Amino acid sequence: MYRRSFFKGLCVAAFTVATSATAVLAADNYVIGFSQVTTVEPWRVQFNKDLRAEAEKHSNVELLIADANDRTDKQVADVENFIRQEVDAILISPKESAGLTGVVEQATDAGIPVFVLDRNVDTDKFVQWVGGDNHLIGQAAGKFALEKLGGAGKASGTIVEIWGGLGTQAAHDRANGFHESFENEPGVKFLLDQQSGDWKQDQAYDIMSTALRNHEDITMVYGHNDPMAYGAYLAAKDAGREKDIMFIGVDALPGEGVTWVANGELAATFLYPTPGAEGLRQALAHLQGEKVEKSVVLGTEAVTIENADEILKRNGLK
Repeated sequence: MYRRSFFKGLCVAAFTVATSATAVLAADNYVIGFSQVTTVEPWRVQFNKDLRAEAEKHSNVELLIADANDRTDKQVADVENFIRQEVDAILISPKESAGLTGVVEQATDAGIPVFVLDRNVDTDKFVQWVGGDNHLIGQAAGKFALEKLGGAGKASGTIVEIWGGLGTQAAHDRANGFHESFENEPGVKFLLDQQSGDWKQDQAYDIMSTALRNHEDITMVYGHNDPMAYGAYLAAKDAGREKDIMFIGVDALPGEGVTWVANGELAATFLYPTPGAEGLRQALAHLQGEKVEKSVVLGTEAVTIENADEILKRNGLK
């Protein structure tokens, strides 16, 4: 039994003569801390929304959410605070792998089970990782792009790739998976060298504005998330060139990527499901003594003009 629950059990045990049923209930209550890297990005907002919705299904769960404001040092401090509070479990979605590794190990050494969501850390001292397969998503985006550029062995065109954070494994996986489709395609040229938009729409706008000034011919943009792909689209629109360029993103939030595909602004987006709800379910299973796997991989889905409207209707947006 975990320490917080154990101490709760001790407190209630003295009261068991009067209410043994209450003792059992109190011992099964859990305080779970969640360290979120930022709440500025819409995908992160949806992440928190999904997690809270799942927590509301469990009357025995108290969920504490800390926002790191996109800073590694604050995220470390947030997790250290959860350790001092002796929460029953910690969920963490790291800003970057190396900087959060130490505090994840610290929590584990303190006897608190840690569940790593989305981006990983450079250690295996945690209970479980839950997230999407970014390499698989990159592969799916690459295959789509290859077909749009003419197909295997015949593809031609130029691609502007706008990276997420260069320090995140997610960005490297989305890039590596995408590039696999073009390893033997001499007719396809990548115009930029690891230009990071840090997952932000405004930074992608600036990167694309510069690319448009420097390159007269841009066939396609691959943004590592939808806001960056859309930022690139807006830059091209402001330059009067959006109709000549195809834009591909990742995440497929109904209010963003799916809507932009339905509007014809993006050609496609690829679902990167948030791991909040599944992460909490897995944590509760572990706390209740069930065996959980070391990793849980969430699936993806391509969203194109053919199915965008259907997805919007499913989510009550059309």
